[in-house]
Amino acid sequence: MKRKMISAVLCTAMVVTTMAGAAVTVSAEEKEPRKFAYTCMDGTNPFFVTIEDAIRKAVEANGDELISTDPANDASLQITQIEDMIAQGIDGIFLNPVEAEGILPALDALKEADVPIVNFDTEVADLTYVASYTGSDNYNAGKVCGEDLVKKCPDGGPIIILDCPTMNSITDRTKGFRDAIEGHNFEIVAQQDAKGNLETSMGIAEDLLQAHSDVVAIFGGNDPTALGALAAANAAGLEKGKCLIYGVDGSPDIKAEIASGESLIEGSGAQSPIAIAEKSVEIMYDIMDGKEVDDRYPVDTFLITADNVEEYGTDGWQ
Repeated sequence: MKRKMISAVLCTAMVVTTMAGAAVTVSAEEKEPRKFAYTCMDGTNPFFVTIEDAIRKAVEANGDELISTDPANDASLQITQIEDMIAQGIDGIFLNPVEAEGILPALDALKEADVPIVNFDTEVADLTYVASYTGSDNYNAGKVCGEDLVKKCPDGGPIIILDCPTMNSITDRTKGFRDAIEGHNFEIVAQQDAKGNLETSMGIAEDLLQAHSDVVAIFGGNDPTALGALAAANAAGLEKGKCLIYGVDGSPDIKAEIASGESLIEGSGAQSPIAIAEKSVEIMYDIMDGKEVDDRYPVDTFLITADNVEEYGTDGWQ
C-alpha cells in the first residue's frame, strides 16, 4: 500500500511593481531551510554513529538542519527528548526507538504536531504512526549466522544467546538464528537480555561462562553484544575453534576480529548503515515533496566470515 504524503508548504511570492509604467516581476523567494530531528536508541553504537553522520551530511548538503539526541537506551528520556524537539518546530524526524512499545507516547505527540516519521532499523510497535520504515532484513541476518553454525558444528551442542527483547530488530535476528538451528541438536543453556550493549553483554557472559564453560557457540543480537561476549570468553580462556561467536552488524571492529584469524568471532550477519541512512533521507525528502512512499523499504543482509571479509574491508562499513 502506498500513502500520499502532503508536503510542507513550498510557496513562492510573485511581487509586481511598476517602474516607468512597466510591470516588473521580482524573483520568487527561496524556500526556508527545514529542521529535521534524529533520535536512536544508543548514540555511542558505531552502527548508529555511521547512520547519523550520513543523514547529517545529506541533510546539510541540501541546506537544511539536523538536530539530534542520544537517549542512551533510556525509553523515558527518549520521549522527553522528542517532545523537546517538537517544541523546536521540527519538520520531520528520523526515529529509531529504544523500546518498540515504550515509544508510543512520543508517537502520539508527533502525530498531534503533524510531524512525519521515518522509522529506521528497529520498527515501532504500531507502524500506522509512521510515514515509512526502512531497515535491514533482520530475520535473515540472524538466520545466516545460524545456518553457518549448523555447518560448522554438525553435532550440535550447548549454546548461549544474548538478546534484547525490547528491540524488535534483535528479536527478529534471534528468531532467525533459532529457526536456523532448530532440529540440529543444539541446546540453548541460557538466553539473557544484554540490552545490545558491550559492557552489559560482557558482564552477563562472564557469569554465564562460569556455569557453562563447554558452550560451542554464543549468538549476540548485535556486534557490540558479540564483542562483549568475546571479552568474557577471552578472560575465561576459551580457545579458538572450541567456541564460535556470532554477531549482527558487520561493523569494522567485528570485521577486524574476523580478519585477524585468531579471534573467537566466527561471523556477523552484516547490514549497511550507509544504505539505511541514504534510503531514510530519500524517503524524508519524498515526503517533503508530496510524493508517494511505500510503507517499508527493506535493506539486504548477508553473512561475513573469514571466507569473504577481505571483500568488505575492515576500515569502514559496507
